[in-house]
Amino acid sequence: MLMRLLRIFLIAFLLKFNTGCKDKSINYESENISIPLIDYNFIKSHPHDTTSFTEGFFIHDSKLFESTGSPKELPYTKSLLGVVNLATGKIEPKVILDKVEYFGEGITFLDGKVFQLTYKKKVGFVYDAITFKKIRDFTIPSKEGWGLTTDGINLIMSDGTYKLTYLDPETLQVIKTITVTEKGNAKDYLNELEFINGYIYANIWGTNTIVKIKPTDGKVVGLIDLNSLSMEANYLYPHSLEMNGIAYDSITNRIYVTGKLWPKIYELELRN
Repeated sequence: MLMRLLRIFLIAFLLKFNTGCKDKSINYESENISIPLIDYNFIKSHPHDTTSFTEGFFIHDSKLFESTGSPKELPYTKSLLGVVNLATGKIEPKVILDKVEYFGEGITFLDGKVFQLTYKKKVGFVYDAITFKKIRDFTIPSKEGWGLTTDGINLIMSDGTYKLTYLDPETLQVIKTITVTEKGNAKDYLNELEFINGYIYANIWGTNTIVKIKPTDGKVVGLIDLNSLSMEANYLYPHSLEMNGIAYDSITNRIYVTGKLWPKIYELELRN
């Protein structure tokens, strides 16, 4: 009982520390460079289905959409796309993929369409954003599909490397690629993406960190450390995996974050 109380106290302390400090930065001994650590206010949390292997997250028309994958070692998972009920955390499916054939990945909305990537099949899908009827398939221009977002003009996708690829939303052809760097070094494992106020935010696979990327030169200009949220998620549900999922609500100026098999969705307000 004492150990449990100590764990709860530690989680509460870390949450308070992360949401209460200002003007923090991460310093690197190897170079005289610091990357600003972006502060946030914790607003509240919502339930999240612990069978949801989160791969895509976005908000449209005040609705939170989620795309999930289906690892073979987790037979209870599904590859689907739908609207998250914030009262229950359950996904109301709009599209269900054949999990034997496809592993669902990143999603985004643009010009009345929903775009979805798959993992290793090099196939993406385009749906009507109202009916969710499939409009077409397209070929993913990289070995794997990971995260997907939009700057309002083009689609922007990640493939697990340090590259971000811009696609024309009509032709689905490559417009350009940018290399993402941190301290002059390639920033690998870019995963789920979100475009927020002129910057690209990306989950870094295997971590609980989000990086803020300047699209014009690909430089990382900020970091969000969400290890305290991961600690709470793992305490509440020990099978929780790494963080993955960023959705931005432009109306409230808040972000929603979660992770693979996490029991919670966290609503946050970025400070800088």
